Amino acid sequence: MEKVGEFTTNIINALNLDIPTGTDIFLGDSNIKHMQTSHPNDFIRYGGDIADIILNPDYVGKNKKDNSVEFVKEYLVDNAFVKVAVRVSQGNTYYARSIYVLNPRRVVNFIRKGTLLKP
Repeated sequence: MEKVGEFTTNIINALNLDIPTGTDIFLGDSNIKHMQTSHPNDFIRYGGDIADIILNPDYVGKNKKDNSVEFVKEYLVDNAFVKVAVRVSQGNTYYARSIYVLNPRRVVNFIRKGTLLKP
């Protein structure tokens, strides 16, 4: 298990999260396996950027379906929006659970609706 980031005051305030500033985000072996299996090409291309996406997201959001926190980075070179989804475990530990490229039209809609916010 490796620490890949933490929740900043800006993100906590933007998403109205009930956690302390500096709450750690980890990446475990099972999370890596899930990413490699579910989105292998996205993991190969962007997996090395997980910590940077969490540290410097262009947008953040909260997924109402699974309560995950979404960190989204725009890659202008690739014309891609890459999402790292972070979920809390039963032990109250936060893990980067998945990484994948989002549909750009959906991202624009999420921004317009206020589902994705600037941190």
